[in-house]
Amino acid sequence: MSLIDFSTSSLSLIPPVVALGLAIITRRVLLSLGVGILLGALLLVDFSIGNTVSYIFTTVKSVVVEDGGINTWNMSIVAFLLLLGMMTAVLTLSGGTRAFADWALDHIKDKRGASLLAAFLGVFIFIDDYFNSLAVGSISRPVTDRFHVSRAKLAYILDSTAAPMCILMPVSSWGAYIMTIVGGILVSHGMTGYSPLGAYVALIPMNFYALFTLLMVFAVIIFKLDIGAMKKHEDLASKAIADDDKNHVNLQDELGIEEHDKGKVGDLIYPIVGLIVATLSFMIYTGNNVLAADNKAFSILGAFENTDVGASLVYGGLIGLALALSTVFKQKQSLADIRNALWIGAKSMFGAIIILFFAWSIGSVIGDMKTGAYLSSLVQGNIGLHWLPVILFILSGVMAFSTGTSWGTFGIMLPIAGDMAGATDLAMMLPMLSAVLAGSVFGDHCSPISDTTILSSTGARCKHIDHVSTQLPYALAMALVSIVGFITIGYTESLSISLLACFVAFVAVILVFKKWSTNPA
Repeated sequence: MSLIDFSTSSLSLIPPVVALGLAIITRRVLLSLGVGILLGALLLVDFSIGNTVSYIFTTVKSVVVEDGGINTWNMSIVAFLLLLGMMTAVLTLSGGTRAFADWALDHIKDKRGASLLAAFLGVFIFIDDYFNSLAVGSISRPVTDRFHVSRAKLAYILDSTAAPMCILMPVSSWGAYIMTIVGGILVSHGMTGYSPLGAYVALIPMNFYALFTLLMVFAVIIFKLDIGAMKKHEDLASKAIADDDKNHVNLQDELGIEEHDKGKVGDLIYPIVGLIVATLSFMIYTGNNVLAADNKAFSILGAFENTDVGASLVYGGLIGLALALSTVFKQKQSLADIRNALWIGAKSMFGAIIILFFAWSIGSVIGDMKTGAYLSSLVQGNIGLHWLPVILFILSGVMAFSTGTSWGTFGIMLPIAGDMAGATDLAMMLPMLSAVLAGSVFGDHCSPISDTTILSSTGARCKHIDHVSTQLPYALAMALVSIVGFITIGYTESLSISLLACFVAFVAVILVFKKWSTNPA
C-alpha cells in the first residue's frame, strides 16, 4: 500500500503530539500510545479502514520480525529485560538483596547517602544507557527503599545519570555511534584537523545539557531540591505511608519471594559485577570480530564503534543470571522455589515490555509520517548565524521529544547541523554539533515514549507516568541553563564564557528550586 508523504506538512506532528498530550492528561500510557498509533495509521492511508488495519498489523509485526528475520535489536532488549527480571528475583531469593540493604544500614546513615549511592553508581556504570538504568536500579533499589527514597526520585537519578554519562564518555555505545557520524561530517567538510575521537572530546565541554544535568542530580540530592510532584512522592515515602502504595514496598513484599536468611552481601555483588564485566567483555569481543572481518587492527574505540550492544547485553545477562543461580543452588534451595522466583522475575518485566512494544510501534508510525524530516526543514531559511546553536538545541529537543529517540535525532540532525555550519562558518561546526547532541538528550529525557525513559522507570520499579511528571521540571530547568550557554557561545564563540554563563544560570536555578522546595506542598 502507498503511504501519504507528510515530510512537508505540519500534520506529521499530530500523532506524537496527541499521544504525548493524552499521556500527560490521562496518565494512561498504553491508551495514549495506542491512540497515537491509530491516528497516525489513519492519516498515512487516507482513512481507509482496511489499509489502516493492514498497516497497524505490519507495523506491530516489524517490532518482532524485520526483513524476513527476527528484529534482533528489539528482541535483544526484551530478552535482557527478562533476564534482568529473573536475576533480580533470584538475588532476592538468595537473601543477597536483604544482606546488601542491611550492610547499607551500617554504612549509609540517611536517605541522602542512599541517593548518592545511586547517583555515583550511575556515573561510574556508563557502558550503555539501558544497562545503566536497569543494573544501577537493581543494585540501588533495596537501599533507597530502606531509607524511604521514593521510587520517582530513584527513577530521576537513573535517567539523569544514564544518557548524560553515556554521551560524555567516548568508551560507550553512545560515544562509538556519535563518533561514527561526526567523523563522516568532518571529513565531508574538509575539517582534517580533528580525528573522530579528538572532535568528540572537544564536543564534551560544549554539551551543556549533559554536564549540568549531572551536576543537578547531585544538587537535588545534597540540597534536597524536591519540588512539585517530586516533593509529594518524597513526602509520602518519608512518612512511610508506603505500605498502602505498591511503589514503595520492599522487594520481598513486592515480588512475593521469601528471602533466604543466610544471604551475604557477596551474593548480590558478585552476580552484578559478573554482569557488568561480561557485558563489557562481549561488547569488546563482538566489536573486535567486526574489525577482524574488515582486516582492521584491534582498538578499544574501534571495538565499541562496531560492537553488537544487544547481543552483548543478552550474553552478559545470561552470565549474571547463572552466577545468581549458582548461589541459590549452593544454598540447596528447592527447585520449586527457584522456578517460582524465575517466573515471578520474568513476569515483573511484562508491563515494561508491553509499553516498549507500543513505544516502538509509534516510533515506526512517526518515522513513516516523516515527523523528523518536517521538523528538520524548519531550520532551513534566513536565520542569523549566532542563533543557530540555540535553535538547533531547541529543534533537536522537540524532535527527540516527539519521536522518543535521541539516536534517531542524532542521525537526522547532526548532518543537517554540519551542512549548515559548512555553508556559513566552519568555526561554528563544533558548537552546532554539540547543540544537536545536547538537545537530543534533553528531548529524550522528557519524552514518555522514549525507551530510555521507560527503562529508567523499570529500573526503579516506578510508575512510568510518575517518573515522567517528576523529572520534567528538572529537565526543563537544565534546558534553560543550556539555552543560556548556546546563546552565549553563538555570540561570543568562547567556550569559557559560555560555561561561566551556564554556571551562573545553574546557581540561579538552584536558588529558585531551594526556595520552592521549602514551601509547603
